[in-house]
Amino acid sequence: MSAAATPDGAASAAASVGGEGGKEKEAEDVVVQYVVLRRDLADAWPLGSVVAQGCHAAVAALWAHRDHPDTSAYCGPDNLDRMHKVTLEVKGETQLKNLAEKLEAAGVRHKLWTEQPENIPTCIATAPCPKSQVSSFFKKLKLCK
Repeated sequence: MSAAATPDGAASAAASVGGEGGKEKEAEDVVVQYVVLRRDLADAWPLGSVVAQGCHAAVAALWAHRDHPDTSAYCGPDNLDRMHKVTLEVKGETQLKNLAEKLEAAGVRHKLWTEQPENIPTCIATAPCPKSQVSSFFKKLKLCK
């Protein structure tokens, strides 16, 4: 995947495409899935454990919204090799819960993954959505490194 190095720019949804007579037009709005991890856990847990949390959340968000047209398009046979994900980070549990509340209030389809049996909120993944509809929630977050 060739993703731009900005939180809201996983393979630009508004990429310019050459048009007739040198005119450019906006490319179709890309469907993207955002995954947000906790930095404090990434610093304290083994890398594989943190990656697993993101995987759990991403799969759960896909499954919970499997009948939505955006999810169908994202997982469709023509898109399987071109999925767009953006993996971001927040400082800790408070910021993760605050983001979950904002997404919930705005009606953004997502999954807040809570590791069991410890009951630790670890990650958020959105269901696949057009980037233009959700990128504003993630603009201030850093790419996970």
